[in-house]
Amino acid sequence: LMLIICLLVSAIGFKNYVWFISLGYGFSIAAEGLAMLLLYRNDLSIGTLLCCILLIAYGCRLGGYLAIYQKNMTGEIKDGKFIPFGVKCAIWITCAALYVTQVIPVFYRLSNGSGSSIFTYLGAAVMAFGLIFESAADLQKNAAKKINPRRFVDTGLYRFVRCPNYLGEMLFWTGAVISGIGAVTGWQWALVALGYILIAYVMFSGARRLEIRQNKNYGADPEYQQYVKTVPILVPFVPLYSVEKYKWLVA
Repeated sequence: LMLIICLLVSAIGFKNYVWFISLGYGFSIAAEGLAMLLLYRNDLSIGTLLCCILLIAYGCRLGGYLAIYQKNMTGEIKDGKFIPFGVKCAIWITCAALYVTQVIPVFYRLSNGSGSSIFTYLGAAVMAFGLIFESAADLQKNAAKKINPRRFVDTGLYRFVRCPNYLGEMLFWTGAVISGIGAVTGWQWALVALGYILIAYVMFSGARRLEIRQNKNYGADPEYQQYVKTVPILVPFVPLYSVEKYKWLVA
């Protein structure tokens, strides 16, 4: 059922290829959160209710943000005009499956009837922090670009990591995984791990695309060169300053 929901929502990508991974992504997550609220409405605990609400809030915020600023993605991702229909179908199904695995820790806690535990609340807290962190990063970048659209952003959260919005997303999904501890059992962990690894890959791939674009735009700027040499690209306090050379990070 979760897969069918994601397929239906993300099918908007057939109108515009990028929507498979932008609007289709955000609104699929929101739809899954809402579906779990309705399916398990009689078995919800405070912790699982919070997790579902956070999924809805995350998806609506991301989908709404991308709907407004999707023009910024032009040039970063192929427009899809010349991609065969069969390939689009494969991407559609793959994306929908990924969106299911991302929320599956919360789903398993509900479907296994595990109620809430300390891990549910801890996971929800990390999810909320990630959501706030990502939202703040997007707002800070938009504000900085309004002041000086031709300069790279190195203020606010961007002083600590060059892709704080991606970091916020990783924190959100880390919280989702934490929320499933004690409820997810056996082979179910394989799907949880798969979803987490794949979204981490997508985030690092996105960071690589952004780095390549920024190197083209600001590479001649001495301030930018100093910035990229001293501020980690995605994980704070970890001296990973560039992923451009990792060509396997393609998504």
